[in-house]
Amino acid sequence: MRRAFKRWIARTFNTWRAPAANALLDWSEDGGEALRMRFDGLGPTDTVLDFGGFEGDWAAKLHDTHGCRVHVFEPHPVFVDRLRARFSGNDAIVIHPFAVGSADGTLPLSDDGDASSALSGRGTVEGMVRAAAKVMADLPEPRFAVAKINIEGGEYDLLPALIKAGALPRIDRLQVQFHLYERDHLEARADLVRRIEATHAPDWSYPFVWEQWTRRDA
Repeated sequence: MRRAFKRWIARTFNTWRAPAANALLDWSEDGGEALRMRFDGLGPTDTVLDFGGFEGDWAAKLHDTHGCRVHVFEPHPVFVDRLRARFSGNDAIVIHPFAVGSADGTLPLSDDGDASSALSGRGTVEGMVRAAAKVMADLPEPRFAVAKINIEGGEYDLLPALIKAGALPRIDRLQVQFHLYERDHLEARADLVRRIEATHAPDWSYPFVWEQWTRRDA
């Protein structure tokens, strides 16, 4: 039955989307959401990075559960306002009202809730982008216990910039949701995984759903 369902999913999507469809099925069957939120050893002395803060649920969960400090990066002005209101008075959760990428600039964003993106949908609002090299140099912490990246296709710009800036060795655990908006993203993800694994060992992988790596010398 499971194999038949996988074949149905593959037929439902374009053939090149089948890896994401199959991974999503495995993620659901394996209870992936609980796995994604498991961070053994995380505590109040740790700092984490949240690239793609949306409305702050992930940041709030990690802070409430582990007491850690969180840097939240979110370029969408509507979500920035909500984040600031939600975490007003909480100095442990720092809101950065911009995306992080290869260079300073602006980007048109769709207004699609948690799927708002510069790569999908229609640009209706504008967000700021700051260069990763400068952002990481300005952050005072020497290391980060976790970095979560869920930025609706922006990972293909952010991750090469973090690698080029030499920032990955500062991150103990890296958690990424790659997005499959076009066929070229299959090879783009594969290339980035190879580059990530120069410094980080894979913990688990559900391609184009969620994946996690731990720094090899952590």
